[in-house]
Amino acid sequence: MKDLTDMEYLTRLFSRHGFHFSKGLGQNFIVDPSICPRIADSADVDGQGVLEIGPGAGVLTRALSERAGKVVALEVDKRLAPVLAETLDGCGNVSVRFEDAMTCDLHQLIREEFGDAPVSVCANLPYYITTPLLMRLLEAELPLRAMTLMVQKEAAVRLCAPMGTRDCGPVTAAVRYYAEPAILFDVGRNAFLPVPAVDSAVIRLCLRKPLLPKEEKPAFFRVVKGAFALRRKTLLNSLSASLPMQKNSVLAVLDRCGIAPTARAETLTMDQLILLAREMPKEDRHAL
Repeated sequence: MKDLTDMEYLTRLFSRHGFHFSKGLGQNFIVDPSICPRIADSADVDGQGVLEIGPGAGVLTRALSERAGKVVALEVDKRLAPVLAETLDGCGNVSVRFEDAMTCDLHQLIREEFGDAPVSVCANLPYYITTPLLMRLLEAELPLRAMTLMVQKEAAVRLCAPMGTRDCGPVTAAVRYYAEPAILFDVGRNAFLPVPAVDSAVIRLCLRKPLLPKEEKPAFFRVVKGAFALRRKTLLNSLSASLPMQKNSVLAVLDRCGIAPTARAETLTMDQLILLAREMPKEDRHAL
């Protein structure tokens, strides 16, 4: 079986099939031979189903196929069809579907491919689509066990930041609403072809039940968005400028929650954000 991290082989492979990297699709393929086995081991998918998003040349796909029961690789770039047909030849538990993970029916796809069993997601995510795709996967409330993802290092720090710390932002709170995230290890830029301008990191998100009943979720996310809307402003000013509430109403809510109006959003814990959403007056909560 060919070494998919061998640069000479990859060059011939891409040339033979007329493939060129697309900047618009953010294509950077892993060529460090130590990385994909490490990601596959970290994903903890022994004998289970895996949905891989963006297989590239199939390096991570093959590593996953050696550990998982079944791998379904979702690829948006149809130009990779002949490449993957060659590199995944002999991987009997792998199927490739040329669909866009941002627009396809993920519930139906998982039902068709995996039935009722929970699956894991693995991906080397293009930098430009990391947050939109991650939030789509989380908000869809799919039957997922965990996600093991390669992302830009800066994004990894933000996504996995502990609540109440300087690196915390709205996406941090959104991720922690659905999952427990952790940075597993860093990956230098020279592990990719072509070489990107930034370093990366592998993160793992263990999914859990959402923290609130479905009917309380909209208010929570509007409070999160409002709290972080003006990061350099106090919580009182940011919430009153972003939510359909008068400043005195916001001040009363903060007082009931025991939160100083001069506090800033990044200092709040998850429990405080939940309490804020729940303490909004009913008429204002419905308007959120």
